[in-house]
Amino acid sequence: MIGRRDFIRLLGGTAAAWPLAARAQQVGRIRRIGVLAGSSESPRARSFTAAFLQGMQILGWHEDQNIRIDIRWVGGSDPGRMQTEIVDLIARKPEVIVTGHSVAIAQLLRTASIPIVFAGITDPVSQGFVKSLARPQSNATGFAAYEAPLGGKWIETLKELWPNLRRAGVLYEPTTAPYMPGILQSITTAAPVFGVEVVDVQVRDVSDLDSVVSKPSQQPNTGMIVPPALFVQTHTALLTALTAKYRLPTIYAFRSIVAAGGLICYGPDVDELWNKAAGYVDRILRGAKPGDLPVQTPTKFELAINLKTAKALGLDVPPSLLARADEVIE
Repeated sequence: MIGRRDFIRLLGGTAAAWPLAARAQQVGRIRRIGVLAGSSESPRARSFTAAFLQGMQILGWHEDQNIRIDIRWVGGSDPGRMQTEIVDLIARKPEVIVTGHSVAIAQLLRTASIPIVFAGITDPVSQGFVKSLARPQSNATGFAAYEAPLGGKWIETLKELWPNLRRAGVLYEPTTAPYMPGILQSITTAAPVFGVEVVDVQVRDVSDLDSVVSKPSQQPNTGMIVPPALFVQTHTALLTALTAKYRLPTIYAFRSIVAAGGLICYGPDVDELWNKAAGYVDRILRGAKPGDLPVQTPTKFELAINLKTAKALGLDVPPSLLARADEVIE
């Protein structure tokens, strides 16, 4: 497990590296921040957290000088883990909690009055975390990771990569993705434009994942869309192995999954969202209320392609797609 000091060392910076104006914080009072991150074994979760810590340093907040950051890892398959870590974190009385987990936000809003800054959350309005993006009127605010046009973009990108696409299964585990009805609607609305039928593919337990993934493969010209969800982050290696096993061209939401063997991704730069979350934490520590800070939507999106996976699936990646890619893995 990597601790908060390890993260700061990994960033490779010291207080002296930042402009003097950015470091002009009052020394004396130590402010306390809680972070609920993903699995400590996940490079993706470590990257998010490092981006947030970097943002805090740039704004002049330095570990054990004027701030203390308690990081709790809530990834993995143990359903009680998140509950235990949330209770422990609340007991430490942080002034703000930062997280990218919908389940954690829902529990915190029910049980605590601590301000919440979220990063990479899908549709916080439909999940009931805020009243609206412009005026949250809530104890939570932050940076959303998903907009409705993404559903159509996933279909369009997968179709461009594989013109034979006629069916697209949308794979998710519903209890960790309560926002999925909105995503399904956006995908289903866009699909007829590209001549694609959408299939709802739900998985309830990792032990069922093999059989669930195998079913769409029994239909010709079928691919998969895997929207963002905690289940996906936790079981990335198994999921990419199964889509390869059953030869299902699959598009994901995050670059890290392509680096782990996934075929292609299109989605927001979530590191950037976590980095920006530091700005809202800074404002709350200075007296701002979460309900007065508008929820912001992504401004930077990433396209990544794994050519090795494409070759294994017998796919020729169009030059137009390669030219637009932010990362091409050979």
